[in-house]
Amino acid sequence: MKQFDVITIFPAMLDAIADHGITGRALDEKRFGLKVWDPRDFVWDNYRRVDDRPYGGGPGMVMMAEPLQQCIDVAKQRQRDAGVAEPKVILMSPQGERLTEALVRELSNEEGLVLIAGRYEGVDERLVRRSVDREVSIGDYVTSGGELPAMVLIDCLVRRIPGSLNDAESAAQDSFSAGLLDWPHYTRPEDWQGAAVPEVLLSGNHAAIARWRRKQALGRTWDRRPDLIDESKLAREDRQLLEEYRRERQAQEQQQQ
Repeated sequence: MKQFDVITIFPAMLDAIADHGITGRALDEKRFGLKVWDPRDFVWDNYRRVDDRPYGGGPGMVMMAEPLQQCIDVAKQRQRDAGVAEPKVILMSPQGERLTEALVRELSNEEGLVLIAGRYEGVDERLVRRSVDREVSIGDYVTSGGELPAMVLIDCLVRRIPGSLNDAESAAQDSFSAGLLDWPHYTRPEDWQGAAVPEVLLSGNHAAIARWRRKQALGRTWDRRPDLIDESKLAREDRQLLEEYRRERQAQEQQQQ
């Protein structure tokens, strides 16, 4: 069973993962293990202090190495006791490598992860160099802390655990799973405020539906995230579908003028 340990000064934030949605159900079904550690529990001064001013001056505070190291030690031991041979430590940081579907696939092979949710101006670099295996960022922006990024990573990984999703095909069909954005989705009613569901989806012709969906996925990716498509590497049929999408799109735009 995959194990997650999260180190945070705001443990209650992880209730969003533990108590709700797909992750909450998967946790109840014991498809993964989760333990949250508060570094304040590993300091003994009256103020339960886990941060201090940065050497060299400057604004803000820096998380101290010792309380975090003690959290890492107990978290890794918990995972070893749960059967994880080699837990990996990840610092959620805007300076880390970008979280992509490829990285999610790579990390899904790890039996256990210890996630550090940093706060303030950052974490003492000595702790990072000594005990962190890799740093991960969910995007080129800054959040108030690492708790939300840690939950994003956990959610991405739990979705890939067999049995976590009601429909085993859902994860395989999500955006980015095949390197493309997802196709458009529709449900009842067939006509909503004058907008109809595409006829092909009502046809019952599964081959035609699969072709339409592939074409829409290619086209939507070309429209919105062209950086994800290298047309020179597309299969011949995909190139034909993308060209067909472009012609249809051009025709629609001409009708609207």
